[in-house]
Amino acid sequence: MKVAILLGSVRMGRQTHKAAYYLKERLTNRTIETDLIDLAEDPLPVLKERVGHHPDPPENVMDISERLHEADALLLVTPEYHGSVSGVLKNAIDYFWSEFQKKPIGVVAASAGGFGGINASTHLQQIILGVGAYPMPLNLLVPRIHQAFDDSFEPQNEHIIKSTKNFLDEFLWFADALHQKKTEDQEYEEEVA
Repeated sequence: MKVAILLGSVRMGRQTHKAAYYLKERLTNRTIETDLIDLAEDPLPVLKERVGHHPDPPENVMDISERLHEADALLLVTPEYHGSVSGVLKNAIDYFWSEFQKKPIGVVAASAGGFGGINASTHLQQIILGVGAYPMPLNLLVPRIHQAFDDSFEPQNEHIIKSTKNFLDEFLWFADALHQKKTEDQEYEEEVA
């Protein structure tokens, strides 16, 4: 199974990227192939038309499209801005459609306050349903993101360690169950054809 992490944190002095890079390291330690798509390093222009409809899409849009297509499951990581997801993540999601179809998606949200981006996570789950994917019911919420990780992306409290482990256990179970079902369906379609 291959997991893509789509990171929607690009502000100067950002902190949410620490959670994404920690998740990548945790997944790699579980021998899960992981592709972190960091929109700060690979920015997308403001959407004019989604992939497949744009007459001349930006090159990196096609690259990100391919990377998302190759993933069996996704993690969407966002800071909470004004009670919702980051604009850059929403912009990125709007570019794509088939890349998300019937894929399991986990939500990770972070905030400077004590609620850990709960509003952003709720909005993001609605968006995931809107693109034809399956949001995992359990979210990973990271409160007080400025104190949650050090500069080497190491967690600074036991709560982050435990909640990340629980989240990844659930996410990998959820992703594996859907992946197996999709594989069974494909094998059946090939037998019938």
